[in-house]
Amino acid sequence: MAEEQKQRGKLVVFSAPSGTGKSTIAQQVMRKLHELQFSISATTRNMRPGEVDGVNYHFLSVEAFDDLVQSGGFIEHEFFFGNHYGTLLEKTSEAVNEGRHLLLDLDVKGALNLKKLFPGNSLLVFIRPPSMEVLKERLQGRGSEDEASLNLRLQRAALELEYADRFDAVFVNDSLDETVDAVSEAIRSFLSTK
Repeated sequence: MAEEQKQRGKLVVFSAPSGTGKSTIAQQVMRKLHELQFSISATTRNMRPGEVDGVNYHFLSVEAFDDLVQSGGFIEHEFFFGNHYGTLLEKTSEAVNEGRHLLLDLDVKGALNLKKLFPGNSLLVFIRPPSMEVLKERLQGRGSEDEASLNLRLQRAALELEYADRFDAVFVNDSLDETVDAVSEAIRSFLSTK
């Protein structure tokens, strides 16, 4: 009986084009909403000094990662800079079943896949830039992009923006503080529903 009354955990997913301030917003939201835990991804990259398996990442061998890909063990997975990264289905399911609330940072396709797997327990949040011009300025302001990588990021951003209307909530990040407040309020409301 007590098990049935326990609230199931909820999943809040952030997606956004690179340069929209998604990571900064996520960090500030987590400071406001202490009941949220950040989802821990799996990776095949080597552990760095000071990192702890299961705290920073779930560190897997390439073989173990590939086995999980083949068995459908990931909600989403990608290959970046010579290493694999992914969101473990089993760990996400455990959190929901244990009543823990997770914040996940996924690309648009990963977010939509998660929504299919956890339709009643997920809130998909999309962060938009005020415009493509502003996004270009922000990316250039980082000073880390050459012209080719900048153009690639802008092309990817345009594709990602096409998915925004499939998300539960869309916020334009034109004022960081206002965006953090609005996103936090939407998440607080979502977490309070049964």
